[in-house]
Amino acid sequence: MLETLSIRNLAVVESVDVYFYPGFHVLTGETGAGKSIIIDALSMIAGGRGSADSIRYGCEKAEMEALFSLPNNHSVWDTLERLGIRAQKEEHLIIRRELNSQGKSTSRVNGQMVNLTMLREIGEQLVNIHGQHEHQNLLRPERHLGLLDTYGESVIGPMKADYQEKYSKFAQVEKELRELQDSSQRTYQMLDLYRFQLEEIASAALKSGEDELLSDERVRLSHSEKMMDSVSGAYDLLNGRQGLDAISNVISMLEDVVRFDEKNLRPVLEQLQSSFYQLEDSSFQLRDYREDIEFNPARLEEVENRLDLISSLRRKYGDSVEQILKYYEQISRETDMLENKDEYLDKLGVKRNALLEELMASAAKLSEARRRCAVDLASQVEGELKDLQMERTSLEVKLDILEDPKGVEVDGRRIRLTRQGIDSAEFMISPNPGEPLRPLSKIASGGELSRIMLAMKSIFARHEDIPVLIFDEVDTGVSGRAAQSIADKLYRLSSMCQIFSITHLPQVACMADHQYLIRKKVQDGRTMTEVQPLSEEGRVKELARMLGGVEITEKTLHHAQEMLNLADASKAARTLTG
Repeated sequence: MLETLSIRNLAVVESVDVYFYPGFHVLTGETGAGKSIIIDALSMIAGGRGSADSIRYGCEKAEMEALFSLPNNHSVWDTLERLGIRAQKEEHLIIRRELNSQGKSTSRVNGQMVNLTMLREIGEQLVNIHGQHEHQNLLRPERHLGLLDTYGESVIGPMKADYQEKYSKFAQVEKELRELQDSSQRTYQMLDLYRFQLEEIASAALKSGEDELLSDERVRLSHSEKMMDSVSGAYDLLNGRQGLDAISNVISMLEDVVRFDEKNLRPVLEQLQSSFYQLEDSSFQLRDYREDIEFNPARLEEVENRLDLISSLRRKYGDSVEQILKYYEQISRETDMLENKDEYLDKLGVKRNALLEELMASAAKLSEARRRCAVDLASQVEGELKDLQMERTSLEVKLDILEDPKGVEVDGRRIRLTRQGIDSAEFMISPNPGEPLRPLSKIASGGELSRIMLAMKSIFARHEDIPVLIFDEVDTGVSGRAAQSIADKLYRLSSMCQIFSITHLPQVACMADHQYLIRKKVQDGRTMTEVQPLSEEGRVKELARMLGGVEITEKTLHHAQEMLNLADASKAARTLTG
């Protein structure tokens, strides 16, 4: 769960430290008080994008830090290990995000710097934020298949992975086949060019690494005279009277007296003896090297000409001999393919048809898995909707095969193959008995969308391992019994994960385990937002404000207290009944 959240210099928040607990939390306050800032901070903690415009005026940077406590078996620990982030399962997980005035952000997990992609991968396992845009996803049929796949991950996931593996193989062969079929107009032009290039490269008889060896040889041949002078001079000095002979004499002198002071002279003598043998070996090497120095202008010219040829080929075919040889292999294959186009077309066609058959068999299994999960999802959503005052609502996940005049032909049908499969999905709904099922996007109201999304979140929460679930005004467009049913649903959800909700409805607020008042105040001429955990008395006053508006009367206070008492009784009854 999320234990603490600290925010510095974000929008109108100057400094806020908030402590959270297990269960259901609500954030309430006047419109414009800054409730969304808390959600924005958590979104950035979870890897969402931030903007320099969100930094408090006059400040250089905004800072956000969250502390999570998680069970040892939570999946995020494996993710941290895979990403190379040091973390102890017995300790807290701390995520810190800074955003500077240039729009650059810095993120750290347990003090270790991570990039935004890594942070997002970690954050999506910790925090799920449900905002108004998710209502819009329900109105977009192209998103419905993804929602179904998320629900049925354990069943659909393996089938989908198998399909996508086969799809990649099929798509590659289909691409090769199409390119070869389209090559007819340029076949002869390309063949002439390729044959010329193959002959030019082949006649050069290149060897891998040859250019580097020749360059080194050219340097040696170009400086052979200077090398002979220097190596000969060095050899003569080593073997002269002031070289090895002098060191040999020194060794002989010390050998005569070393027995008189073994402790001090023996180490010096041994060092000199070792140096003598090393220098003597170096002398032999210089002698042999001198004998191998070659004065060969003809060979130098041959090397120069060879390097010029390689340089000419590099300008045309690659930056190194290895790249030239690689290009040679590539155009050899393409030449062979163009010269034997019909044979290759036949082979690719057979391979393509075999892969298509395998792909369609996999697609059929994926479609069947989706149909089973679609029935189950619809049934579960209907069950959840009964708790949300939509007990007469019927819902169906309609699955169809994607058809396209330009698609592949299978059993007389033109089917569009996509990486996600051959299916389209759309949520169909009938709010009232006797009415036909119609697309959700065409008949659902805002309040119905809120409840349908909440129903789906309730279902997904049982399948996912995300500890923090945040609802940003999920109760928009509802009131009365529907609002109370949403409050009950959020409270029940909090037994599975930590729930946060921004709400303007007292029916929702009173069911919370913890309530926080978000409000603005002016201090030293500056506006700032503060977050205040509410006591029992504070909750009564805030609920009264939510009930009665600006003027709080004894009647609204009494009503607020009664709502809290009823909510407590309802929660206690649920605890007793499990």
